[in-house]
Amino acid sequence: MNRWTPRVTVAVVVERAGRYLMVEEDRGGPFSLFNQPAGHLERGERLIAAAEREVREESAWQVAITDYLGLYVHQASDGLIFHSHAFLSLPLAHLGNALDKGIIGAHWLTFDEIDDLDRSHQLRSPVVMQRLRDARDGRRYPLDVIRER
Repeated sequence: MNRWTPRVTVAVVVERAGRYLMVEEDRGGPFSLFNQPAGHLERGERLIAAAEREVREESAWQVAITDYLGLYVHQASDGLIFHSHAFLSLPLAHLGNALDKGIIGAHWLTFDEIDDLDRSHQLRSPVVMQRLRDARDGRRYPLDVIRER
């Protein structure tokens, strides 16, 4: 029997002075797409370490993960299922490292600016806006709800 394996990802909502850290990605289409810093969990990696790494690689920011936002299950247009663990964090320092391949830049945008991107279909997935709404609504769980050994 073949077992189904969802793709495990992490995403991080980073807020500073009413603006959210978003990465602009070249997805090979007619326009770029925007997402929170996010990416795949690597073999042997813990979720929080993966979240910190993805923010660093995609935005050149060092963050402190503060809370668990939740698990977001999403089916992509190609049929793949993603289990995305989302976190809240505080920005600590801009590191100045080169950004991952495919990342055009990192931007601090207001909720309204991101909502405009959503209406113009420039967000990577519907989950991007849902995570922001949940963060703004105060959804958060302590990090110890995650049990990793």
